[in-house]
Amino acid sequence: MRTVFVFPTGERAETVASLDRYLPKQRNPWTLDGNLYIDIEDEQTGYLFSDWDPEDVAILEAAVGHHPTWAVQIDISGRIDGTTEVHRMIALLLEHGGVATDDYTPHPWTLPEILSGAVDGLRFFDFRGYRELTREDERF
Repeated sequence: MRTVFVFPTGERAETVASLDRYLPKQRNPWTLDGNLYIDIEDEQTGYLFSDWDPEDVAILEAAVGHHPTWAVQIDISGRIDGTTEVHRMIALLLEHGGVATDDYTPHPWTLPEILSGAVDGLRFFDFRGYRELTREDERF
């Protein structure tokens, strides 16, 4: 299972309402085609940041300007590529701003960066590129 965290601007209730409109009649988790499992992760009552490196949390805080207390967690089934589906959800969730993180870089990605570019040689949710880079590192 691969994971993406999304930190939208605005209130949590606005994000929940947006997910309810886009993925009606479901919650805890919302699912997209049975391949993306989407839920709100909360620092107070959940495990948000429990397995993050402190440096990665600091990078995120600098990008958003404060310490976020909730996020949208998207778990992606290994049965599918998932890139198209993840990008579709990210576009919805970051429509009004915010950042997203993936398993492959510590960089907090804005929607324009996700749509147009690469950071440190990787694109957002670039599991194939990450695999290639780590294979190259193992050769040296």
